[in-house]
Amino acid sequence: MSGGQSVAGGGAAKRSEDGRIGWLFDPKLVSVALASVAVVVAGGLVQVSFGAYSMTVVEAWRAVLDPAVLLDPRWLLNFLVGEGLMRSITGFQGELPELAHTTLIVWDIRLPRVFVAAIVGMNLGVSGAIFQAVTRNELASPFILGVSSGAGLMILLTLVVFGGLTAFLPLIAALGGAVAFLIVYAIAWKNGTSPVRLVLAGVIVGTVFNSLQTGLFFFADDIGVVQSAIQWTTGSLTGTDWEQVRMALPWTVVAVVLSLAGSRQLNLLLLGEQTAKSLGMSIEKVRFALSGVAVLAAAASIAVAGIVSFVGLIVPHMVRNLVGSDYKRVIVGCLFVGPALMVGADVGARLGMSVLTGADSQIPVGIVTGLVGGPYFLYLMRRQQNMGEL
Repeated sequence: MSGGQSVAGGGAAKRSEDGRIGWLFDPKLVSVALASVAVVVAGGLVQVSFGAYSMTVVEAWRAVLDPAVLLDPRWLLNFLVGEGLMRSITGFQGELPELAHTTLIVWDIRLPRVFVAAIVGMNLGVSGAIFQAVTRNELASPFILGVSSGAGLMILLTLVVFGGLTAFLPLIAALGGAVAFLIVYAIAWKNGTSPVRLVLAGVIVGTVFNSLQTGLFFFADDIGVVQSAIQWTTGSLTGTDWEQVRMALPWTVVAVVLSLAGSRQLNLLLLGEQTAKSLGMSIEKVRFALSGVAVLAAAASIAVAGIVSFVGLIVPHMVRNLVGSDYKRVIVGCLFVGPALMVGADVGARLGMSVLTGADSQIPVGIVTGLVGGPYFLYLMRRQQNMGEL
């Protein structure tokens, strides 16, 4: 009898485990993940193949898969955490083995841009998905809720007025986005907040901050400062390296873990405040905490790439259309679709001018995402009669 109970208990435990992770193997989610990975790999190979030192796709592929890097944890740690921390972790004090010229170019110069694009896509996708659930409004995004405008204002203020602080620009940008959202939350508070008030407060704060940004341009008397400000406020991955990867990756991991942990609460918020309260949820605490996670993800993106438009708005839409509205699947889907969109857009930003005009120049990636996002959003608007509330 006890043997039968043991077998039954084991079966129940296995069913419970399958129930907890079985959704990860949903065919639609797996298909989205595989297709997105294919786009990232293809876009990444194109990226690492072009530059001042030209190489074929085959040469680039060999450089990416060079065993001298992949099988040597010292080199991998050197890239991911920096030489000093690598030596502290491994205790290695000698000279690192030499790498082939093409391998060094690909790993040290070109691959970081692909990694930063993927990280930015993840962060903006997750941030937009959370903001849309918290406000129950599919038009919400870091841009709509004032986070991007606050970061942009602090970037311009630093470049134009406090030029000596440019070394801290990424941290200042992230701080500006966080402060902007706190202002939005304070404006929206009236015995609690509501989705509608949050969106309206975001529009108000965004409009004021954008006006202040425009005014600051008139105080810039250096064309270099203006060009740098334009790059930051339109989003650019030019010149990114492993330092940006190291800066954004820890916060990205934290934001992703917290967003997955909060997926159940996000699903409850979509049911409406009364339903969520009846199930025992503390609406304001959950809304503020999840908004903090969204701000953290957006700030990590802004800190390394500036303000990239539309990604936080359209990626959650694309994912919901592909995998459904369950936020466990939506968050995971954003972790794949966001990078695919950003890496693909960055290929366009890097090579678009040379293909169209033959000029050896790049455009900010935010321009490309805007050109992609605008028509896609128009398509959504034409297809759905009631755009707005989720």
